[in-house]
Amino acid sequence: MDPARPVASVIGVWAGRIVGLDDDVADLPARRVVDLDGAVVLPGFVDAHNHLAWAGRAARTPDLSSCKTVAQALEILRDAPRASGWVEASGYDHRALDRPLTSRDLDLIGPRIYVQDLSGHACVVSSDVLAVLPASALREAQRDATGTPTGFLAEAAQTAVRALRLPYSLDDIAADVESGAHQCLTEGIVLAAEAGVGGGLIGSSPLEVEAYQRATLPIRVQLMVSADRLEPVAAHATDGIRRAVPLGLRTGLGDDRLSIGPLKLWTDGGMMARTAALTWPYEGMDTSGQLQDDPDLMLAAIIDGHAAGWQLAVHAIGDRAVDFALDALSEAQHTVPRLDTRHRIEHCGLVRPEQLARIAELNVIPVVQPTFLWAYGDDYTKIMGPQRSPWMYRGKSFLDRGIVLAGSSDRPVADGKPLRAIQFMAERKSKEGHPIGPDEAITVHEALAAYTIGSAYACRQETALGTITPGKLADFAILETNPLTTDISKIGDIPIAATVIAGHFTHNPATFPA
Repeated sequence: MDPARPVASVIGVWAGRIVGLDDDVADLPARRVVDLDGAVVLPGFVDAHNHLAWAGRAARTPDLSSCKTVAQALEILRDAPRASGWVEASGYDHRALDRPLTSRDLDLIGPRIYVQDLSGHACVVSSDVLAVLPASALREAQRDATGTPTGFLAEAAQTAVRALRLPYSLDDIAADVESGAHQCLTEGIVLAAEAGVGGGLIGSSPLEVEAYQRATLPIRVQLMVSADRLEPVAAHATDGIRRAVPLGLRTGLGDDRLSIGPLKLWTDGGMMARTAALTWPYEGMDTSGQLQDDPDLMLAAIIDGHAAGWQLAVHAIGDRAVDFALDALSEAQHTVPRLDTRHRIEHCGLVRPEQLARIAELNVIPVVQPTFLWAYGDDYTKIMGPQRSPWMYRGKSFLDRGIVLAGSSDRPVADGKPLRAIQFMAERKSKEGHPIGPDEAITVHEALAAYTIGSAYACRQETALGTITPGKLADFAILETNPLTTDISKIGDIPIAATVIAGHFTHNPATFPA
């Protein structure tokens, strides 16, 4: 992926880094020589937006993703274990069942039932949980024909429910992180950016960073800190800092194994939960989604985080939320000018044509999840309608304007395989085979770049990862076949022969000499 040297046959590695290619190292003595027998070596993939702890937790809780009926879901919940007095389940998708789950259904199982929506932006809870929530949390709750809450809660209401359950123990979080990281390792991912710790929609504990320090990490991890960790500080007047994370922590702290990345902020919900903020309503519905919080409070957090020196990762899926994010980032830069901020919009899921120029002008990095459209594209196309569907999770339009495009998964919301996403970016077809925004298709090489060069740049790791270049970390994804010559429709199924971290064959199903 290095344009200055796109192909090589020999890689020299010493002390965990690349020291030379081909003739530079071919005749040097080596402690160990590994013949890959014609396999393809790529830079290890970088997943710029991932949820390791959530993925690990989902893997150990009852999974409703295969259910087609409410009866099947309840059968799984009846056998579910209780932890700290709660029954939790993951993978709930209201679109897949014969009808949505309700609190009355969950009351048949018992008290304190929490069913996580697949999107991460909503849940269904039992009636006893509804009864103890503050009235403010139920203001936007879904209600039935009698005005009674159904048990389906989204965004802030879901956060209120999670506050009753949290925190998880540090040992449990560490185990979940290790589980999620091992999922990544098997897919050729060498760096995962955990998209929100310490608070926000998916935080697990106010001490969450310690869990990552406790964990034995098989891959490199970068942590995005939730913006609700910002606290007022009595900084010197010349510093211009009103709020900061305690001790002044910010983007850049750490080493090449565990580091602090951007400050994470949420501005809207998600398409799956129909809470992504749009400029006009979802097709066939009377809702256009919602902003996550009071706009003035969100704007203040963006300006304060920027002033405190953070790289910002602003969650914005709907085009109305993208408008808000761009306006806020522009105002932050105007208030406190900074160079090389590399502020990001996480998801950037629906981008109108006129918004493209603003993204380019502000040097904002879209961090996209193409696999959403592979997995859920038919549903998203239906709710966006024919005019807006081509604007979803763009590819070519970004690149044509010189915008850095970073790939990610949002694991466990969708399949985490980078190769699956790369296939979609070049093919632009849902798993059912329907075209989705075909004019946004890019080349396979450009898609590979999004998951190597682009995502490393978004994580401020381009000097260490993203290309196979002397001086960079010896982190590789070894593939059984070449995605550049494989039929595009088969790229997502290319086996990972090995994943190499710092020169070590950490994942090695092909059993290369380790």
